[in-house]
Formats: sequence, C-alpha cells, structure tokens
Amino acid sequence: MSLVLVTGGAGFIGSHTVDLLLEKGYEVRIIDSLQPRVHPRGKPTYVPADIEFIQGDVANRADMERALRGVDYVFHMAAYQDYLPDFSTFIHTNTESTALIFELAVSDPDRFPLRKLVVASSQSVSGEGKYSCDAEGTVFHPDPRPPDQLQRGEWDIQCPTCGSTATPLLIDEATCSNPGTTYGVSKYALELLAFNLGRRYGIETAAMRYTYVQGPRNSFYNAYSGIARRFALRIRAGLPPVCYEDGLQRRDYVNVRDVARANLIALENPLSNGLALNVGGGRAVTVLEFAGMMLDASGSNLEPMVPGEYRLGDTRHTVSDLTRMRSLGWEPRTPVEDNVRQYLEWLDTQVGTDEYLLEAERVMKEMGVVRKADRLARP
Repeated sequence: MSLVLVTGGAGFIGSHTVDLLLEKGYEVRIIDSLQPRVHPRGKPTYVPADIEFIQGDVANRADMERALRGVDYVFHMAAYQDYLPDFSTFIHTNTESTALIFELAVSDPDRFPLRKLVVASSQSVSGEGKYSCDAEGTVFHPDPRPPDQLQRGEWDIQCPTCGSTATPLLIDEATCSNPGTTYGVSKYALELLAFNLGRRYGIETAAMRYTYVQGPRNSFYNAYSGIARRFALRIRAGLPPVCYEDGLQRRDYVNVRDVARANLIALENPLSNGLALNVGGGRAVTVLEFAGMMLDASGSNLEPMVPGEYRLGDTRHTVSDLTRMRSLGWEPRTPVEDNVRQYLEWLDTQVGTDEYLLEAERVMKEMGVVRKADRLARP
C-alpha cells in the first residue's frame, strides 16, 4: 500500500484531499503546524483519529525528516497565506519548505523514497492575467494596477499603449511569471523549484493552480479565507456584505471537493507530470453576483454595499482556462450556488463565529491593506 504524506492535512484543501485518499485505499500521514490564525482551537474534529498526525513545521528539517520517512507520494498543501505584510514568512513557509522536501529526498532515497510530489500552487502566479485591447488588436499581460489608479477609484485594466479599457481573457497555464503579491511570488518560486528539481532528480511533479476555492471547512478565523467568510459572517450578524471596488470583478469559484478530485487525478495520471494545472469552477461570476447568491441562500432581504473600498494585491478579474485539466478527464461538478449553500450549511454547525467578524477587517485597515478610494470612477 502506498504511503501518502499530506502537508497541511488539517487545513481546508488538505483535509478534503485526505478524505478522498482514504476512500481510495491509500495509507495517509498528515503534518500540520495548526497555525493559530487558522486553527485557534487546535486540531479540527474532522481530521481522522486513526491516521498518523504530526504537528510540525514543513520548513523545519527535523519535523520533515519524521514526516517524509517511507513516503511514496506527497501532496504539499501546507502554505502561509495572509494579507499582512510579513513577507519573509511567505517565502520561508511556502518556498523553502518545497526545497526542503527535495533536499531530503535526494539526500537519502532509501529513507525518503519519494516518487511524486503534487504541490499546491495558485492562480496568483499569473498576477493580473491576460487581456486584449480591441483598439490595438493586441494581447498583453498587465502589471499590477498602480496604487494611485486604485486610489482614484479607477478599477479596470487599461491598455498600456492607448489607455483604453482592456478585455479580460481566460488565463491559461502559459500566463505566469508576473505575480503581483509576495504570496504569488512564493508560489511561482515553488513551481520553479518543483519542476526543475523534479526533472533533475527523477521525481515526478505537478503543480495545481487553484482559483477561488470555496466550501465546508474553509476557516472563518482569518481574513484570507475569502469572500464566503466575509459575506456569510456579515449576513449572519444582520449586516450587508461589503463588495470591494465596484463589485464587478469576475471570479472563478471552485468547490473544494472538486479540487480534491483534481488533486487525485494529478497524482495518479502520468500525463500530469511536469505540468502546471489550472483548477477552477469554469464559470465567471462577479463579486456582486456572488453576494446575491449568498443573500438568497441565507433568506436575507439585505442589499450588498459598494463603498469604494479596495484591497491592495487583489486582481481585477481572474477566470481560468481549464482545457488542460479537462484533457485529464476532470470537470468541475459543483455549481456556485451549491458551493454557497454547502458553506452556509457547514457554518451553521460552527459556534463562536461572531467574534471573528470585524477583527480581521479592522487589522487589514490598520495595516493599510484595505483602503478607500478618494472618489469613485464614473461608470
């Protein structure tokens, strides 16, 4: 029986991947640091009690020597993700840990017989993505929107040649190497390490570029856990969901169970070797539309608020081209509406959520991550 290590296996994507691995008969080991901003109450109850669990740091050599011993396959799901400006932590946790996995596997193949590594990457490696300018007839990959543009309330990507509003295109796997955040840089560096070291030392690799993953177990404790958390907690408190920018940003929301299926396909299908793979929901949904879905599912008569706030580092539009994953036989199965319903049903089983509603927003505003535009651009 093959032994699979899931780093970050107590987390959102990691835990669902663990569930699917166990269903398919794999032997599973977990290493997770139980980072307090994600797991302030310790190890979650959904982590199976009958599998080996190591509380440890994926960037710590001694912890990873213990975790990797005898392992055939690794899902490297552990990651540091936040909006706070502790830049070195992103690189240490996300990138150095990947290098450490290879370092151990190469140093002692008998103790660490690693055959394949599937890493959790992110569509953030693509930065603002891919756009076309109809006036110029060109396709380009824009730099992050300048802070002064956002401060003016001008949200759309502009053609660098003529200044006209550009048209967003689906983001394929060739669109990369232009991340606009430290998190994105750490994930792009992780990919480069995995592909280059994997080729050099004969360890198969695949990198999963997730878009906006939603669903049960998505931590409501920290701000990075996303739009479902922010909207749901506000609605539960009788407050309207707040949409950043103008609410017309297009997003590609994918269900966590669909992501877990994609992970297993990448592990088992040799056609994934050496590839980055987009994993998204296959449907563009605006932030305002998502807010409406969550209000409808909650039975609320509230209306979304669009106060002209924005978050530094956010992209304007992010919708993935899924051609490559579809060629491996994967398709997203869960509509966004069901995704929202599943998250709300799970949140209803949780207690003590109200205390986390405003604290994360307050911290992000104090740190200058969330700002308010001087004025709103005219439509």
